[in-house]
Amino acid sequence: MSVLESERSLVLVIDMQGRLMSLVHRPELVLAATERLLQIADLFAVPTLVTEQYPTGLGETHPRIEAAFAALAVAKKKVVKDSFSCCGEPSFEEALAELRPELGPASRQIVVAGVETHVCVVQTVLGLLAQGSEVQVAWDCTSGRGDEYRGWALERMQQAGATITNHESVAFEWARDRHHDSFRQLNRLLRQGQPGAGS
Repeated sequence: MSVLESERSLVLVIDMQGRLMSLVHRPELVLAATERLLQIADLFAVPTLVTEQYPTGLGETHPRIEAAFAALAVAKKKVVKDSFSCCGEPSFEEALAELRPELGPASRQIVVAGVETHVCVVQTVLGLLAQGSEVQVAWDCTSGRGDEYRGWALERMQQAGATITNHESVAFEWARDRHHDSFRQLNRLLRQGQPGAGS
């Protein structure tokens, strides 16, 4: 697994919806870290895709994530799905291709956030890996109903070939060094405090 390159990356936020987010382990950490991940993606011009699982029953994207998504200036798409794996939804691959038309699946680096880690996230990650994409899962941007569900799912994804990372590591890999045009803005953003500390 190689170091992330902003020119090859996409951010995928899976099913961070109202009713689900009220049930997961450490929701404040996940919401705050994901908000920041989206802001960082905007700084480095990384396209972003948000999915919703059966929003009629589970509710729409959490207001904080929806607001961060709406504020993005970078290319972005939203996909509604019925299958647990994003890869089982035909419009998902279409959205990825629209966001990164210059890249095939084997050239993509996909940074994953979302819930629930042991259901939709793990199935999606396994599907993306099977397509040949590089996948990095931000542990601080994922959760499920109980820390053990989350922990074992992260371990399974790592064993399958995904890299477990966090939103700050993603940011510094995209920046590479302090000379990047967006580094000062990134530095200011990261100085605002650790997301979800103590929650």
